[in-house]
Amino acid sequence: MMCGGRSTGVEVMATGGPAPESEADDSVVRFGEYTLDAMRFELRRGDDPIHVEPRVFDVLVHLVAHRDRVVSKHELLDDVWGDRFVGESALTSRIKAARRAVGDDGHRQAVIRTVHGRGYQFVATIEPAGVPLRRPAVEDGQRIRFFTAADGTRIAFAESGSGPPLVKAANWLTHLDLEWDSPVWGHWLAALSDGYRLIRYDERGCGLSDRDEVRITFDAWVADLADVVDAAVVDGPFTLLGISQGGAVAVAYAAQHPERVDALVLVGAYARGRMVRAATADEREDAALDINLAKVAWRRGEDAFFDVFASQFLPDATAMQRAAFNDLQRETTSATNAGRFLEEFAAIDIADVLPLVRCPTIVFHARDDHRVPVDQGIELAATIPNSRLVLLDSRNHLLTVDEPAWPVFVAELRRFLAETAAR
Repeated sequence: MMCGGRSTGVEVMATGGPAPESEADDSVVRFGEYTLDAMRFELRRGDDPIHVEPRVFDVLVHLVAHRDRVVSKHELLDDVWGDRFVGESALTSRIKAARRAVGDDGHRQAVIRTVHGRGYQFVATIEPAGVPLRRPAVEDGQRIRFFTAADGTRIAFAESGSGPPLVKAANWLTHLDLEWDSPVWGHWLAALSDGYRLIRYDERGCGLSDRDEVRITFDAWVADLADVVDAAVVDGPFTLLGISQGGAVAVAYAAQHPERVDALVLVGAYARGRMVRAATADEREDAALDINLAKVAWRRGEDAFFDVFASQFLPDATAMQRAAFNDLQRETTSATNAGRFLEEFAAIDIADVLPLVRCPTIVFHARDDHRVPVDQGIELAATIPNSRLVLLDSRNHLLTVDEPAWPVFVAELRRFLAETAAR
């Protein structure tokens, strides 16, 4: 552990199963009634999606990609779990779940064959659909560490990739370990770690950071960001990324530390929370309902309640992406913290801080964002000096890997970062 922003603790490696390079040349494969779509993170029977946990999906993808040979248990454990220590029982349970998902079992073995003493082989006849079978991955995985903030709260942060530093301010619903394999976040982490040293962390009250009896305030979030920069030993100016409410935290830090931030990237962000910008009694009632619904959803833990948030964050996601998002909601924070977070988000007001930002800024916002209205992105770009606005053709608050807006976002982001680096 460490205090005062310098880590002296043990580093935790968590590769999360970097995807192997494919030996086949297909990413959408069909076998019998089933379709495995690696890029969309989806398994379907006919037109109906089948929900499987990420590790089970990874096992299926790896077996299909290397279907020309028997895959050893050791290889599967290495490539799906990476450096995390798990026993063979974990693999056995995932193989059983994978068989169950595709209508197979240990007796029939019509899809996954057990070769005793050697491993497993995918033996079903497939029909390739012609795109490379691989999932976005970061070659060297991620490195998770911890530090202790001045008030005693333990904060988890992670690094992946290499190159110029890119620091991501924390946003709600993250879990450094679980999101590494998530179809909601995996492509984000792969893209942001490609050519950059990506540094991100779990917000206090979320993920691997302390959750119980922690101070959840806007000022604490900004202080945590400053501590993460120190703990990660970021030398010199860096690019700062803020997504959703993390955008307001990033803006506040950039205004307070103009010498540290040389470029600011805001995605689906806002300067004023729902209660602050509510102009009518109906809007205030809607904001209060959002907070109360979160308390009920996390207390009950049922998809029917989590689906309300999934429909706002990811209205055009696949059934598997929605289910994965619900799983992430369930595992990320507590019922008590969920309500406290949304109360604090609703009270955010940094409108007066926007003109104080001095670095080049790019603002991305989906035109039909169902969670944060597009006028919030327009307000940011119109008020922050030296900023530009990029509107994306999407309804999703979090862009998915398979929607047309995703490659547009990545291309525009890389163009902006190349321009700022050349200055």
